[in-house]
Amino acid sequence: MQSNTDNNPVKRTVLDKDDIFKMVPHLAKHPKLVDWAMRWLYVDHVNDIHDRLFDTPGPDFSKNLFAELDIKLEIDGLENLQAVKEGGFITVSNHPFGAVDGMALIDIVGHFRPDYKVMVNMILGHITALNQNFIPVDAMASDDPQKKAVSIVGIKQAIQQVKAGHGLGFFPAGAVSKVNWRGRLNDRQWQPSVIRLIDKLKVPVIPIFFHGSNSWFFNFLGVVCWQLRTLRLPREVWGKSHKTVRVTIGKPITVEEQRAHAESVEALGEYLKARTYALR
Repeated sequence: MQSNTDNNPVKRTVLDKDDIFKMVPHLAKHPKLVDWAMRWLYVDHVNDIHDRLFDTPGPDFSKNLFAELDIKLEIDGLENLQAVKEGGFITVSNHPFGAVDGMALIDIVGHFRPDYKVMVNMILGHITALNQNFIPVDAMASDDPQKKAVSIVGIKQAIQQVKAGHGLGFFPAGAVSKVNWRGRLNDRQWQPSVIRLIDKLKVPVIPIFFHGSNSWFFNFLGVVCWQLRTLRLPREVWGKSHKTVRVTIGKPITVEEQRAHAESVEALGEYLKARTYALR
């Protein structure tokens, strides 16, 4: 076990039995069931690969993970990142995968700008090998004081990140995309709190669109129970093995363009989302 800069313990595993017992205390009486569930959900696979690649953190961790799983990234519009080779900037992205997309952002943008960080939910925050590029917050906005404290710190970090001239990534939906009543995968409403931050920071915004989706079973679980869908994420990462994930990077949205659509938080959010989905 190593320590991060805040002197908090940094685990070489992503999720162990103690973590699960904390989440669901009554499962402490059923350790064999938890062992089976961790194997079935591929949590043991995640822990193993995280431990083996732990000593190459940040963008190199993502790159090495994709190489080991034979996940190829097909990137269109990579030249658009040249517009933000210096100074503060923001990326906004759809969120169809829940884990692969977050790690892909770190691989793509993080290798271009090593100072880049992505605001993620507290689940992805368990991937401690990416701590240097993740800013965890509680996307569910729960009443848990500890989670609220993490979110407050995360928002302050995000503001400081951009004001210091660095890059910041948002998944403005705050959660994985859902299948709508027409059977089409789409982001939830982009969170007004994120749009307000973007409006306040006044830097170029790069839209990034991830093509594809997770398995039909994962998306079905999103309709039935979001907790079960979250537990399914490790298997979905392995489901991308030997496949290509296509990513399209759009042209930067200037501060002037943002201002022209900032008559309300809703209007700006709709504009940024439309520019991102126009890359589909």
